Amino acid sequence: MQEYDGLFALDRMERAVEKVRQRLLRSTSALEAAGIPYAVIGGNAVMAWVEQVDESAVRATQDVDLVIRREDLDRVTVALEAVGFVYRRSAGITMFLDGPDAKARDAVYVIFSGEKVREAYVSAAPDVDESKSFKSYRVLSLEALVRMKLTSYRDKDRTHLRDMLDVGLLDATWPNRYPTELAARLQHLIDTPDG
Repeated sequence: MQEYDGLFALDRMERAVEKVRQRLLRSTSALEAAGIPYAVIGGNAVMAWVEQVDESAVRATQDVDLVIRREDLDRVTVALEAVGFVYRRSAGITMFLDGPDAKARDAVYVIFSGEKVREAYVSAAPDVDESKSFKSYRVLSLEALVRMKLTSYRDKDRTHLRDMLDVGLLDATWPNRYPTELAARLQHLIDTPDG
């Protein structure tokens, strides 16, 4: 019975990961088809970069996060609603629910390029031009992604940064690329790899 429960849990986890992947592909395909500039950010962008070095080091994520330009929001809304997403703005967060009955956890989250996510942040979100093609969609460039992760610096951001350090995407020269506060954060992660 215990083996069955373990297989059932594994099957649910695989389904959850696949749902996130499908949400990512459906949303980015819609934006690509509409010719709207965007970049994948967050955990999916980290996965894309880590995967290029070591597929076995990839960490699953629950979120689909995109950066767009605020002036494109109306066009983004039309494109995403055409493939089943529902626009919602709640508690200052812009998201597209994956269907009318979806929970906020099942959404594509949007932040706006050139704007700070929080007023206290050192850096604003990067522009969509700071992106690279990856498979069928665009991801934030590594340097811009690291800047975002250093700016928000939550526990999951530190974990993502450590993942990138572990596979060799980042090294001791990287702190020189960032302003003092962000450089100090990255240096701390380099100096304390085990957290």
